[in-house]
Amino acid sequence: MKDPLIALAAAIAILSAGASSIGEGQLCAKAIEGMSRNPEMYGKLRSSMIIGCALVETCGIYALLISILLLFVF
Repeated sequence: MKDPLIALAAAIAILSAGASSIGEGQLCAKAIEGMSRNPEMYGKLRSSMIIGCALVETCGIYALLISILLLFVF
């Protein structure tokens, strides 16, 4: 009874990693849109986009790590 619940928890963790990648795509799309509308803000938008992408990517990596731990350790 314990194994299906662990597999379900790992699947939920992978879904959150997928959702974070969708969020990262939207972040990059909006930053590029802002750069095209206001080219003078290129430097500020690019640095903010890189920081935001790094934060979103770490959330996805943590979710992947949790799912791997759930599947192989528990």
